[in-house]
Amino acid sequence: MKKNDFAAIILIASVSLMVAWFTASSLIGEPKKSAQRVKTVEAISTELEPTDGNIFNKKAINPTVERSIGKPSDSLPFE
Repeated sequence: MKKNDFAAIILIASVSLMVAWFTASSLIGEPKKSAQRVKTVEAISTELEPTDGNIFNKKAINPTVERSIGKPSDSLPFE
């Protein structure tokens, strides 16, 4: 390669970097230098609220207990 080729490559690379820099800075912009407000966090309480008596009672159905109605017609794969 000749000196002119190196100079052309350097010129093209520098122009493309400048175009990319200005394009990115126009799209992203400068960060705002104003004060930011942050919401305060409430402390976590260790106390539990009382449960709803309509849902959690002694007569409620336990969904973890397996229920079966009648005899299954095809029980071979599950034996």
